[in-house]
Amino acid sequence: MAPKKSGRPATTKPNKATTPATSTPSTSTPTTKALSQPSVAIQSPDVQTTMQLLMKALELIVLAAAYSTISQLCLSPVYGSIPPSLHHSRLTMAAVFAAWLGKSAMGNYKAAGVVNLLPVFTFMIPPIQFFLFQYSGNMGPVYGPIVTEFVTYFPLATLSMYAAAVVIDKVDLSRFGDRVQNSGPAIATYFVFTATERLTENYIRQNVGSGLIFTRSGLQFVAATFYALLVPSRAIVFAVLPILHSAFANVHVPLDYTTSVLNNTLHMHNYSLVARQESLTGYISVLDNLQDNFRVMRCDHSLLGGEWTFPSKYESRVKEPIYSVFTLLEAVRLVETESGKKQPIIPDDQTSALVIGLGIGTTPSALIAHGIHTTTIEIDPIVHSFAMQYFGLPTNHTSIIEDAARFVDRARQAGSEHRSYNYIIHDVFTGGAEPASLFTREFIRGLSDLLKPNGVVAINYAGDLSLPSARLVVNTIKSVFPSCRLFREEEKATPTDPFSDDQTSPQDFTNMVLFCRKTAEPFSFRAVVEADCLGSQARRHHLQPKHEIPADFFGDGTEKVLRRGKTEAMQRWQRESAVGHWRIMRNVLPGVIWENW
Repeated sequence: MAPKKSGRPATTKPNKATTPATSTPSTSTPTTKALSQPSVAIQSPDVQTTMQLLMKALELIVLAAAYSTISQLCLSPVYGSIPPSLHHSRLTMAAVFAAWLGKSAMGNYKAAGVVNLLPVFTFMIPPIQFFLFQYSGNMGPVYGPIVTEFVTYFPLATLSMYAAAVVIDKVDLSRFGDRVQNSGPAIATYFVFTATERLTENYIRQNVGSGLIFTRSGLQFVAATFYALLVPSRAIVFAVLPILHSAFANVHVPLDYTTSVLNNTLHMHNYSLVARQESLTGYISVLDNLQDNFRVMRCDHSLLGGEWTFPSKYESRVKEPIYSVFTLLEAVRLVETESGKKQPIIPDDQTSALVIGLGIGTTPSALIAHGIHTTTIEIDPIVHSFAMQYFGLPTNHTSIIEDAARFVDRARQAGSEHRSYNYIIHDVFTGGAEPASLFTREFIRGLSDLLKPNGVVAINYAGDLSLPSARLVVNTIKSVFPSCRLFREEEKATPTDPFSDDQTSPQDFTNMVLFCRKTAEPFSFRAVVEADCLGSQARRHHLQPKHEIPADFFGDGTEKVLRRGKTEAMQRWQRESAVGHWRIMRNVLPGVIWENW
């Protein structure tokens, strides 16, 4: 009996212990879930969720940064490349911080509704620009870009940054402290934006014009499509009208139908579009004036050259340029020295020339006609193609499509293996300013190394001679070449009265050609003979240099010079010169030509 008594508790205790165990699934499991849920709620989102949020914010920032370059590209045919850049960075910075200030003020209130406007607004930007460009002449080169971007790119960047801020706000940064949580995202967003802006700018500018997608209008459409995919919204139906306008009425879109619409508009003003192509140096087009009979090549808001198209009664071997500066550059053949007069004259067909900057090919065409072995350096393949196709640039020359700075560096490294030249012509003005890198002492020194001992270099500087940038360029060139003479394209006009209401032109904007030699011996220009003119009337009148600038006009040449990597001073003054150049171009061709690109 004793064993049975001792056995009952043994069997009973396990049953009691088993009972709670068997009831655990129904009682303790819900308790465990209830305890685990609060712990998840107070933790930051898991890594996957955080990465998804950050990736979406990054996509919005990248799109806004890429559109920064697109906006500048769309403004350059109407205002040039420099005026739109004057206040663009300030506008961009204001957009970023306006977005975060708006986020702080409104929180997430109606955030979805605001963000949903992004795709529709992006599709509306091309029609808005199309409308505003018609008033560019009234707004001018300073306020025009500001107004245009303030109603197009500024709202787009602000909305994009606001949307990114709303997404980033969902990421818990409390573990890093209040300062990081409150200020870190805004600062990080700005630095990510600026870094991405530089990367996308390099990529876009290197590929612009390579296809329909990489045209200005194509890039706008691609960006708007990405916004529509990134921010799906039923409001996208309102983008139908802007899309239809771009497809059928916006002459900036390079389609067959819109090009015909553009030509119909230009014909009303006695102009006709021959060809157009977007390229790495800008928007390139060829236009015919149907009333005065001339043809020009345009790059953004400047002209690369032009020629008369009316039948000539003279038997000219070359075409007649509309600008005399291009014939003035050919005067390198006329340079002579007292010691040189005692030497045998070298026939043209035994000389060579290097032409940096092609334009429509006026100067190299004349050199080739004289029998000079000519090499041209042009960075833009479209400019070279149009010069051959529409301006009759001869094929019997050496053409190099390359950045001139790289070519000169490579040629210098080749040393004696590389051929030297009797003549070098440097004419690289485009877009309202000179490329500063091609006027540094290092580059000019490279030209000197490529020039034969008795050779001549002609350097064209187009700008406002009253600005310090002109003095800087002249001093730089004179620091390399000991003997130089300076000539302006035409006589100096009466300076603009600073108190006058008419401020449509800069003080002294002109083409200035510097003829230089490697030795200090003085030189002169022989008289022009008929063979020099190639039967051209323009050369009979303008080949002989006439309007000389006094040697001490820009100082004694001992002042500051332009160095590679230190061109900020010149670029600063170029901005003012570019504004003046814009006004001159509006007098050369009517506003409708620049606005309807």
